[in-house]
Amino acid sequence: MKKIVLTLLLGASTLLTNAQEFPKMDKSVMDASYFPDNATKRAFIKDKEKQLEAEPKIRVLYSRPLKKGRTIFGDVVKFGEAWRIGANESTEVLFLTDAVFGGTNVKAGRYTLIAIPTEKEWTIKLNTVNDGWGNYSYDPAFDIASVTVPTSTSDAEIEALSIVLYEKSKNVVHIKIGWDKTVAEIPVTLK
Repeated sequence: MKKIVLTLLLGASTLLTNAQEFPKMDKSVMDASYFPDNATKRAFIKDKEKQLEAEPKIRVLYSRPLKKGRTIFGDVVKFGEAWRIGANESTEVLFLTDAVFGGTNVKAGRYTLIAIPTEKEWTIKLNTVNDGWGNYSYDPAFDIASVTVPTSTSDAEIEALSIVLYEKSKNVVHIKIGWDKTVAEIPVTLK
């Protein structure tokens, strides 16, 4: 009798566990980029000074759409229109220290990055509205800083939208965005 009850309980437990449906994997997976790039591994650094140097200063969360043979800039991403820099949720930048963005002093905090691309340059807006999906929540009235940067052409095609952060010069970090054959770099000065 105990065996039958145990079997029934296990069976019911399995049914309840399997009843939870998980969503299918999104076509544009979410990713994160950090400055410094070893920030997520700082707990493994034994030297205390190097561990402090690895404390994160900037984090970018974004979704990575694929090119899939499409014409990206001028077609999928319209010239002269606001773009969330990725797919799905709006791209988020977290400054863990005060910074200068486009000549504007910005307090540490969470912001949304919006691009308005043209053929030769992008205007990048830093916006205070967070947790939006696509451009639907973008309201220029909440822009707090803006910078226009030239684009360059990549020798190799970049299939998935990619973002990397690196220190170009002392305390000047570039948020480098690449997709298809277009690359744009946004300078941010850390305070």
